[in-house]
Amino acid sequence: MIKKIVIANRGEIALRILRTCKEMNIKTVSVYSTIDRELKHVLLSDESICIGPPRAENSYLNIPAIISAAEVTRSNAIHPGYGFLSENSNFSEQVEKSGFIFIGPNSKTIKMMGNKISAIKIMKKFGIPCLPNNISKINKNEKENLKIAEKIGYSLIIKSAHGGGGKAIKIVHSKKDLKKYIKIVKEESKRFFNNRTIYIEKYLDSAKHIEIQIISDGKGNAVFLGDRECTIQRNHQKILEEAPSSIEESEKVEIAELCKTVCVEIGYKGLGTFEFLYQDKKFFFIEMNTRIQVEHPVTEMITGIDLVKEQIKIASGKKLSFKQNSIRFFGHSIECRINAEKPNNFQPSPGKITRFHAPGGLGIRWDSHIYTNYSVPIFYDSLIGKLISFGENRKVAIARMQNALSELVIENIETNINLQMKILRNKNFKNGRISTNFLNSEFLEKINKIT
Repeated sequence: MIKKIVIANRGEIALRILRTCKEMNIKTVSVYSTIDRELKHVLLSDESICIGPPRAENSYLNIPAIISAAEVTRSNAIHPGYGFLSENSNFSEQVEKSGFIFIGPNSKTIKMMGNKISAIKIMKKFGIPCLPNNISKINKNEKENLKIAEKIGYSLIIKSAHGGGGKAIKIVHSKKDLKKYIKIVKEESKRFFNNRTIYIEKYLDSAKHIEIQIISDGKGNAVFLGDRECTIQRNHQKILEEAPSSIEESEKVEIAELCKTVCVEIGYKGLGTFEFLYQDKKFFFIEMNTRIQVEHPVTEMITGIDLVKEQIKIASGKKLSFKQNSIRFFGHSIECRINAEKPNNFQPSPGKITRFHAPGGLGIRWDSHIYTNYSVPIFYDSLIGKLISFGENRKVAIARMQNALSELVIENIETNINLQMKILRNKNFKNGRISTNFLNSEFLEKINKIT
């Protein structure tokens, strides 16, 4: 059994992991950058070690420093959370080679699924529908690239094969922009992911973004823990998620069974999220995430299952303690990501929070590391909290979320609280008439007119 875990992350997810570890009576070690020494999880952890200066490449992306922290504290496992090194196959491999347990899939699986091109090939092998795409490396042959684009048909989307978080993505509506955007995405892919490999696939302009949550123990057992709708996005980044989606139950179960088969056949170990676009009553696979998701709380709310606890159990070598027929889904849950950002252009808004008040009430959960006089740094993602509501149905979950947002007080920095309120008031959102271009095409253009 795992006895001591290094939490290789920061902010709300680090605090989230720490709380489950305490519940399981597992000792914790927090690693932190110099600017994060006053974070909640650092102060609450059994041990803590500074691993470098504020910039992520010198601290939270510093593999030798994190492994050294595990060595000196005699820990036997490392939990990467999400972001940073969570889907870095080199990190998981070095953790394994150093004799520690990586809480997540093995390095081979992460490498296989982390490359979207290889992931698409695997999904096709198991009969999972994918978008029309060129799953070869886009090269310098402009004529060949034009042929590929014309074969797929405009509009197109160009992506990094190693991307995530909405980075290194461009939509191409006509051939005149193809060459320019290929160059831009290649450069962004190199800058963000240290890899220039990109690919092209069909762009769906009225799709929903649906996630299928699978948990698998690597011992032949896989369970579907429901789906999530993550359609509300800005700049290809999610800002509001809910569970379950509005997709017909029979359709979800059919695609979930295929995802479970993939996990069993490849010996997948841990949480795995299969992401799809859904349009015209069809699912199209886009990528797989081999880590816990930012939006995992909505799944926990409708299943009653602690996903971090299950990650740790599986990493300890245990089989799943439940079967598919024991899973019961109840109610509806919504998560609003609260970001320190300017609401109209999404630029970061760092600074000191001079006044903070967390909301409460029946069916409300607040996952965050912030407090009064906490200074939001400029070095990391703008996410500062996740507000989650639960109700017996979607209407109740929306009402409770609106009440909670009205109670949430974060002063002296700009946030997207008002934007979230306006989304929840929107008639099309309430009626479920949304797609991934909802904010850009319908909402943001009218945002100042909505009352």
